Amino acid sequence: MDGIDSQLVWVPDPQKGYVLGRVLEIGGNNIALIRLESNNGLIKDEKIECPIENVFPAELDQQKDYDDNCSLMFLNEGNLLHNIRLRYSKNKIYTYVANILIALNPYCDLREQYYSTKILRSYQGKSLGKMSPHVFAIADKAYFDIKRMEQSQSIIVSGESGAGKTESTKYILRYICESYGETQSDNAIKIEQLILEANPLLEAFGNAKTVRNNNSSRFGKFIEIFINRQSMVAGGHISHYLLEKSRVCGISSPLERNYHIFYQLCVGLPEQQWLDLCLKPPDQFFYLNKGCTRYFLTSKEDQKLSVDRKSKQHLKEGYLSDSIVNDLAEYHAMESAFKHFGVAEEDKIIIFKIVAAILHLGNISFEESPNDSHGGCRVREDCPESKQALKIAAKLLGVDVDELQKCLKTRIMQTNKGGYKGSIYMVPLKVHEAQNARDALAKAIYSRLFDYIVSKIINKALPMVATTVINRNDGTITNTLNHSIGVLDIAGFEYFQSNSFEQFCINYCNEKLQNFFNERIFNDEQQLYEIEGLGLKRIDYVDNHDCIDLLETKGYGIFDLLDEECRLPKPSSHHFTENVFHKNRGKFRLDIPRKSKLKIYRELRDDEGFIIKHFAGAVCYQTSEFIEKNNDSLHTNLAFLMLESSNPILKSFFQQLETCQSTAANHNLTQLSVPNNLADKSVRLSLESVGSKFRKQLDDLMRKLQSTSTHFVRCIKPNLTMVAKNFDGSCILSQLKCSGMTSVLDLMQNGYPSRASYSHIYNLYSPRLPKQLSKIDARFFSNALIKAVGLDDSDVRFGVTKVFFRPGRFAEFDLLMKNDDPEASDRLVKKVQHWLIASRWRRSQWCSLSVIKLKNKILYRRNCIIIIQKYFRMFLARKRFRPHYESIKLINKTKEHVARIKPLIDKIQTESDRQKYQTDLVGLNRLIEEIPSRAKIIVHDMMLFDQKKVNQIIETISSKIDALVRELEKILNEQEIRLKRIQESLEAERLKKIELENQQKEQEKLRKRKAELERRKKSEMINEKNDQNLNETNKTSPFQQMNEEERKKQIEFLKRLEQERRDYELAVRLSQDGQHFIQQQDDFVQQFTTLDVGENVKRQLLYPDPSPSSNASSKRYKLESWNYAKLRDTINTSNDIELLEACREEFHRRLKVYHQWKFRINSSRSSSVASTSTNDSMMRKSSSILNQTQTNKVSNQIDSRAPNSVINPFYSADHNLMGSVTDRLGGDKKSNQQYLKQQRFFRLPFDRHGGQSKGIWYAHFDGKWIARQMEIHPEKQAILLVAGKDDLKMCELSLEETGLTKKRGAEILPEEFEAVWSSNGGQLCL
Repeated sequence: MDGIDSQLVWVPDPQKGYVLGRVLEIGGNNIALIRLESNNGLIKDEKIECPIENVFPAELDQQKDYDDNCSLMFLNEGNLLHNIRLRYSKNKIYTYVANILIALNPYCDLREQYYSTKILRSYQGKSLGKMSPHVFAIADKAYFDIKRMEQSQSIIVSGESGAGKTESTKYILRYICESYGETQSDNAIKIEQLILEANPLLEAFGNAKTVRNNNSSRFGKFIEIFINRQSMVAGGHISHYLLEKSRVCGISSPLERNYHIFYQLCVGLPEQQWLDLCLKPPDQFFYLNKGCTRYFLTSKEDQKLSVDRKSKQHLKEGYLSDSIVNDLAEYHAMESAFKHFGVAEEDKIIIFKIVAAILHLGNISFEESPNDSHGGCRVREDCPESKQALKIAAKLLGVDVDELQKCLKTRIMQTNKGGYKGSIYMVPLKVHEAQNARDALAKAIYSRLFDYIVSKIINKALPMVATTVINRNDGTITNTLNHSIGVLDIAGFEYFQSNSFEQFCINYCNEKLQNFFNERIFNDEQQLYEIEGLGLKRIDYVDNHDCIDLLETKGYGIFDLLDEECRLPKPSSHHFTENVFHKNRGKFRLDIPRKSKLKIYRELRDDEGFIIKHFAGAVCYQTSEFIEKNNDSLHTNLAFLMLESSNPILKSFFQQLETCQSTAANHNLTQLSVPNNLADKSVRLSLESVGSKFRKQLDDLMRKLQSTSTHFVRCIKPNLTMVAKNFDGSCILSQLKCSGMTSVLDLMQNGYPSRASYSHIYNLYSPRLPKQLSKIDARFFSNALIKAVGLDDSDVRFGVTKVFFRPGRFAEFDLLMKNDDPEASDRLVKKVQHWLIASRWRRSQWCSLSVIKLKNKILYRRNCIIIIQKYFRMFLARKRFRPHYESIKLINKTKEHVARIKPLIDKIQTESDRQKYQTDLVGLNRLIEEIPSRAKIIVHDMMLFDQKKVNQIIETISSKIDALVRELEKILNEQEIRLKRIQESLEAERLKKIELENQQKEQEKLRKRKAELERRKKSEMINEKNDQNLNETNKTSPFQQMNEEERKKQIEFLKRLEQERRDYELAVRLSQDGQHFIQQQDDFVQQFTTLDVGENVKRQLLYPDPSPSSNASSKRYKLESWNYAKLRDTINTSNDIELLEACREEFHRRLKVYHQWKFRINSSRSSSVASTSTNDSMMRKSSSILNQTQTNKVSNQIDSRAPNSVINPFYSADHNLMGSVTDRLGGDKKSNQQYLKQQRFFRLPFDRHGGQSKGIWYAHFDGKWIARQMEIHPEKQAILLVAGKDDLKMCELSLEETGLTKKRGAEILPEEFEAVWSSNGGQLCL
């Protein structure tokens, strides 16, 4: 316990990374109780608990810093972080871990201290480790490794955004160009200037302001500097990777900006060019106004800048200030760079036009087109800015306005069947699809513009010099490319709260680089161990090949699955995520979001993301935007529209599509007939996804790196606030883990990172040794010294020139030898002498044992010689007889082949052919039997086969066998084809016969159903006639008790009275003025009560007593107060059969009242109907005229509801009124319950308006009432009506009232009705 208490340890801390403490107690679950201490040794009162595996031992001297972390006694995360913290406090921003450089961003100006010309020259030619750590030392080592190894070098600079990668890259390039190019001609100086002048162009078009960095590179780059055979700078080349194209169309935060070039043009262009490009302040462009719209300027520049170029945010909040970024200064630097690279003024203006056109493209907005029945869109009519942006963009792009508008609103689709005969369609786009097409065009143009600047402007100006090599043997001349120093500037491992496709690609790249890093570091170590002859096994390390396989394996890798999903007609992020889990089930590196340690990820569904366990930690990716960001496709019509641009640079961006066009022409695709000129060029292009492109670029990069010797620079961001002298331990520790530096410590822990040469050890300790030990060999002395102090063999390894120590052991040995105690020195000498005597005695013993072992080895070898002779004789015998038995095997195999021919011959049907081939078969057997007599030779008095002759004979026989088999197969194939044709003809005849029989059965079945329908109709008519006779016999009425004269008078009065009551009832239901009709009711009742009619008759007329069969349901549910809508909804939705039938009765009764009332309103109230003459003849005449008028009016009013032959019999005056009176007086009619569940269909011709309107009327009765109605006209469209929607236009009579069941030939089968209904566009009725 005392030993543990005396040892300082590092304890994890969420804010500082690690803090000092001392272990007080270790519990049963390996939980340590630790008391915290400060760096100056002060004890704190705070105590914490921590798992013992997360506690690391600390260095004894906390105030000493080390240039190389491998010099630490204990290699662990805590000591690494503390050493970096200690050096950072002293402005020592560089630290080594072996030959890996860690660089912290100071966020202050240290150019005089670190990057002056004097400092630069002091590192020239110095070995790594002789000078303090510096990026210049890494660059110098890479340069001299080219000279020593004659191999290209690469320097990988990685880190988070804002960690200083770009600045480190600049200093590496500056060191190489200034140190090894200044003695050359002006050409070398020009190359140096061009390499440095490329930065303003790359930063203008590839850098942007983010939350973490005001000048963040949104792409990766690999800069190569070529070194000629004179070891001087001779050229350069730049490759770029993964430009963030999505930033062009959208900014995720109001604190971020788009690419610098957009703001530089808005602020720096001369006035005339600014007006020519129709530029405006940034907040008036859709692609810029979502983020920060302020400029980076100085106060003087801001005062001189005109107000019309400033955004509202800039006017309100002021300009942005940064020591590196200045929009106006960088604009002038960009223009100067264009001049240095030889870009003409016209080409520069064209580039500016393309950039401005992208901004105007973003201002084009869309809306739904009301005139487009296919759901298309159009440019917003109510927004003049949108139309103006369209015209400006078309002008700047050099294309026609109408064509650009058309291509943005539509896309070309070609059918995938029919080969070159497939049709091409212009498919209208919806609003969001048109917006996506607009953004895709903007991203495509910008990415191609960036490619153009890198490849056609920068790389074209940088020479790639080749060296001519003459072969002295044959005199051939070959050109070989010079060796190069490549500097890779690429983003480090990223993980945020929301991780999407960009982080996925970046982390995939870092997985590949980490794998390369591990292999390269261990290969170097392994080579050193092999050279020194340590005889060590391969050092194990955490391999991330399984993670890389999960991402890139063909077929089930995440990249391939994403590309496969993008090729589907309707890709879905949910389906993609599910497919990832399905294809990679059970893999350790893949997990579901709900197993994350963070709560925000556990709330995601399994189909919304996945977790990948990277080398630096697990990252949860949300897949909602994976498909959109991976899909790099551009509509074909937009791509070919750019080919028609008058802008030559823009046209060159899309020249590759012309190759596809010419390829399509070779396949006769140009024969397609398409209305517009763009569609003539349209072909279905197989566009490559963003992920596939990035994988190819990364593969090329990895091949370059693997062919070079690699050096690593890990850039670290000390804090998130970008403030100097602020060391955020937690932030730095996280970056060290992500960069793999903590993994390197683990690797060093298992290896032998500390090493020293024998001569160095001897020179260090020789003054302490006595004379008898001073002449010992340095290697032998080092071995004796280390063994004498008691170090274990597992902690030390002796090589050819060096001795290797485990981490911490060399420091312990050094502390031991620095002891100045004379007694300790004497004890050390005695231990060395004792070890020397003991080692000599052990060697004598070993020699004696070696002699004994040699004797035993000789005896063992003699026995082995006998066994070797036995096996050698066996080998000779096999060699002699092998040709013989190989020939026998070949002959037997040939016999088997011939035997398999006989079944083929037996299958031949013709006797002549079969006899012919059997004869050939007999001849083959005869040739095989003759082989022994023709191929045997005598060898050592033995008859053996000559293998060469046997092979020649067998080859001849085999050729005949093959020819025979081909002939047999040909005959059998022809025979089989003939049989197949016969079978097909028989099968066709059989199917035709079956089809005819089925048609006859269907016709017979239909005829029987029609006959059954006629029989049923006759039976119903007979039953109805019998019931009518019975009702007439049993009918009684109050009128029979009156005398004849009084009966006629009351009938005439009751006709008028019944009509007035119906008019009143309908008016009450239709009107909203209750008081008016209440008064009418009182007048009507008063008028009626004054008439001379029997009390019994009045009571039955005013308050009818409905019969139980017809009005029981109405009385039960009180439907008189229900309105039309309520009745209709109940009919359509109710499941109550009784209520449903009552509502239908009430609904159709009201319809009949309504049509009667409508007829009376249109007729003249002043007719003879109002006069009541007591003269019987006059009454009959008036009644006859009234009936005729009513009939004509009814015919005119209801001619659109049903044919006259159906309506006229019911609406005749005597039938209608008398029927109503009879109902009022309690007459009994037949119940229609028998029709409730029947479905009946009728067809009836009609003739209206004197033959001007003819056609056929169809009706479908659902029980008692009509459900569907249809009129077929020969010269106009059919009229289809459905109950519940078109009730007022349909026949309101019941099936019994229409009399259709009595009309001969009117009723038809359901199939006939449904066929006509569906052929005229009617929907299926369930």
